[in-house]
Amino acid sequence: MPSIRAARPRWLELVLLAFPILLLAVGLTTIELARGDAPDSTDQAQVAALAIALFAVHCWLTLRYPSADQVVLPAASMLAALSMVMVARLEPDLAMRQALWVGVGSAALLGTLVILPGVSWLRQYRYTWAALGLALVLSTFVFGIDPNDSGARLWLGFGGVHFQPSEVLKILLVVFFAAYLDDYRELLTLSSVRVGPLSLPPLPYLTPLLLMLALALGLVVMQRDLGAALLLFGLFLAMLFVATGRITYVAGSLAIFVLGADLLYRLFSVVKIRVETWQDPWATASTTGYQLVQGLTALAAGGVFGAGLTYGYPEYVPAVHTDFMIAAIGEELGLVGSLGVVGLYVVLVHRGLRIAIQTGDSFATLLAAGLTSVVGIQALVILGGTLKLIPLTGVTLPLLSYGGSSVLANYVLLGLLLAVSAEPKRQVNAA
Repeated sequence: MPSIRAARPRWLELVLLAFPILLLAVGLTTIELARGDAPDSTDQAQVAALAIALFAVHCWLTLRYPSADQVVLPAASMLAALSMVMVARLEPDLAMRQALWVGVGSAALLGTLVILPGVSWLRQYRYTWAALGLALVLSTFVFGIDPNDSGARLWLGFGGVHFQPSEVLKILLVVFFAAYLDDYRELLTLSSVRVGPLSLPPLPYLTPLLLMLALALGLVVMQRDLGAALLLFGLFLAMLFVATGRITYVAGSLAIFVLGADLLYRLFSVVKIRVETWQDPWATASTTGYQLVQGLTALAAGGVFGAGLTYGYPEYVPAVHTDFMIAAIGEELGLVGSLGVVGLYVVLVHRGLRIAIQTGDSFATLLAAGLTSVVGIQALVILGGTLKLIPLTGVTLPLLSYGGSSVLANYVLLGLLLAVSAEPKRQVNAA
């Protein structure tokens, strides 16, 4: 556990935490008034529960982690509060469930900070974490269920409660990659093998890393979970670059990715359909391109300031509360609201990279960079897909889209990131 220092006020965090509570209160009130009702006890309970959860986490950080970052929690909470508002607007029957998941996620964040002995403890069990993540994904081939009738058995669960193992896998692989790259950082920066213009590190040290990546990618690709595959590969590239600083490794990996993507395009019809839909969604606007066309139409209809909360028609976009949440925000809150969402992700990525740079432990640096990359890459992938910049993949907007396993996994991620931020800082000698 990080060295315990005397508790001191975290005024910046406390002040900023008032904004997500205010956002939730105003958002739920606006929705009720637009429907001709007054805020009821359910709305008040959601606001009160969020306030209590955030205050509890704030108090624990003040007492045990006073040096932890003071912007990460408020920025993430703004996204969570907006998620609760938009789910209440789009799927009223799911509003309390999403609020419950945010509460469970807050408890998981707090539990991570309470239980975790220290960031360095994670590296001791790096192979265990990786094996656990792969085993969870592998178990879906036997016990997996498809609650959304999507054609892919990506979930585990019982009693009506489901979770997606790939959400857990991404965090566990970050821990494995960070520990392995930290152990072999110096050896991986050496160039001993040349393949054309590329310089490769000693293969005996690179092979375990590539095998673990190949196993993870193989499992999620076999499940047709292409969004998770893209996220894991992007995570690997980001962490490899942070560890080695060698752009040639990234270029070589991207070349392999292009070849792999071409192979998937030829082998899997679902990949071919998504690429063709991306190229011209209007050609299939009544079938496979319907979702993307409706999403783009909603974004265009919103203009700069939007139609106003509850005054748009985002319900015409299929799965709008999961894959296309940004389309609903763009239509009803406009370009201003959409840029606000992007700005919150930029803040999270900036603070995460700042934590990575400032921490004095090399493993903690890689861990923070990896965790931050998960949030940034996942947001970039789904935003790019909904804006028709890249083919659409089935990932959620972190902390914003509806979904229990996604919300829970991202709160654990935030807990780990806050724990890293409380580690002793890097000492910089004055010039």
